[in-house]
Amino acid sequence: MQAFQSDLDRFDKLNAQVLGVSTDSVATHEEFTKKYGLKFPLLADDQGKIQKQYAPGRVTFIIDMNGIVRFVKNGVPDNKELLKELSKL
Repeated sequence: MQAFQSDLDRFDKLNAQVLGVSTDSVATHEEFTKKYGLKFPLLADDQGKIQKQYAPGRVTFIIDMNGIVRFVKNGVPDNKELLKELSKL
């Protein structure tokens, strides 16, 4: 999550909305956001519905304005790669 924060301005310039999603509680997300100074939303998927629809674990998706998944990255994301993919849209 901190990796996204460091390039948030670059994501914003490409009209990309960064969202973090996990099965952690809202309270846990609030603590994490405060601790690391995150400036993007963290969504609590406490019933695992989003995780079931996409993928469990640490996965990054680029989803276009029409809801189409355009890119999937397993593991810790590389912002340069993500920014490059976003610039193609």
